[in-house]
Amino acid sequence: MDVPGGHTLTAQVMHDLGQAIVTGTYGPHNPLPIEADLGTYYGVSRSILREAIKMLSSKGLLASRPRLGTWVQSEQHWNLLDPDVLHWLLERPSSRALLVEFLEIRLAIEPMAALMAARQGTDAAIAAIGAALDRMRAAERGADDPLDSDIAFHVAILRASGNRFYAQMQDVIGAALRTSIRITNATKGVTLASIADHARVYDAIAARDGDAAAALMQGLISESIALARGDGTAL
Repeated sequence: MDVPGGHTLTAQVMHDLGQAIVTGTYGPHNPLPIEADLGTYYGVSRSILREAIKMLSSKGLLASRPRLGTWVQSEQHWNLLDPDVLHWLLERPSSRALLVEFLEIRLAIEPMAALMAARQGTDAAIAAIGAALDRMRAAERGADDPLDSDIAFHVAILRASGNRFYAQMQDVIGAALRTSIRITNATKGVTLASIADHARVYDAIAARDGDAAAALMQGLISESIALARGDGTAL
């Protein structure tokens, strides 16, 4: 594993171990190898390995006790809102069911964030939504990344809401969007999200029409839920 820098190496070990846990390589019935064996496998020092295990423990994936060692926690203990855990979960073969659950959370948050952005967002915050929309248009011309620009649009709305809790959801929303956009666009047979639909959300926010902004955002996410389910059933 040729990753420069101790911190980067620790993060890489954490990522590899976390992914192995979430995908079932290790679990309550498939215990982790002992520390010495893990260190040999990854070719890292004991301090790096212990730091990686500490990071995974903070995410709820691992637990440890003196004289008992380290073991994998059952899924009910995992922090599903941790961006790393969510990313690993969404990479599992059964990710569509989890994705629908997360889209349902988005349905409860983002329409309200759009409403709040319209009613109380600053001019600068609303301009940032417009700038993200411009990035989506640039992506259509091949001058920006389609996925990054789409995520930037949704994150800008969370920030424009003025709610600090919503704003701190941006990493989690971003992690889920990377999977949901890929799946829904593939299902629709397109490579880009509908700029027209996103533009209508922006226009409603810029016009300070909270009800319209919320309804339009709800429509966007409801369509994603139907596509993720694969049966055309929305909420």
